[in-house]
Amino acid sequence: MLSGTFSARAYSFFDTLVWVAGLNLMWIAFTVLGLGVFGAGPATAAAQIAVRKRSGGDAAPLLRGFASAYFRNFFRANILSLPVLAVAAALVLNWNYFSRSGGLFAQFMAAAIFVAAIFLAGAACYVFPMYARYELSLPQYLLMSSRFAVRHLAGTVILLFVSAAVVYASTALPGLIPFFSIGAWLFLTGWLCDRFFAANDDSVAAAAESAGRSAFQGASTA
Repeated sequence: MLSGTFSARAYSFFDTLVWVAGLNLMWIAFTVLGLGVFGAGPATAAAQIAVRKRSGGDAAPLLRGFASAYFRNFFRANILSLPVLAVAAALVLNWNYFSRSGGLFAQFMAAAIFVAAIFLAGAACYVFPMYARYELSLPQYLLMSSRFAVRHLAGTVILLFVSAAVVYASTALPGLIPFFSIGAWLFLTGWLCDRFFAANDDSVAAAAESAGRSAFQGASTA
């Protein structure tokens, strides 16, 4: 029994590892296909859709599902990702400028930009997992991901920690990047976000049910 359980867990682990490596390869290939900037958003959307399906037990072939989601969401995902990339680029440029300047004001601005960058990173972790789960207007994805990042600080800290760990591992072992780093980050953040969203949906549903029950009791009493 123990041997069988261990074998099943080992198989599941290595199967997931191979799937993550495939996801990594798909993301890089389709990002290059979209000339980098215009491919990163659709590739990330396709990856998070694939992660959510796998988390739900869907064993559909990765390549076919990824390619279908990539082309189906190409324009919407670009409209969603390009503003985020533009803000990120602006923060990096401004931080480089102020951090190299002397004076108290410049250092204060550099610190403020650094804090803003951390907030953007936390909110950005939610954007495409939210896109994969919910049907919203494009502005709402940006607004709701920002609100979720603030209201669920514990989850945001976990996502930032995972992101930092992946960056650190990739810096220490650059050979991980073409095989696992991006796929591992997409898989872990997508899986975690899906759990966070599910817990939030359950909480909202329970609160709505409680409010409805209270209103019914109040009406009955009246």
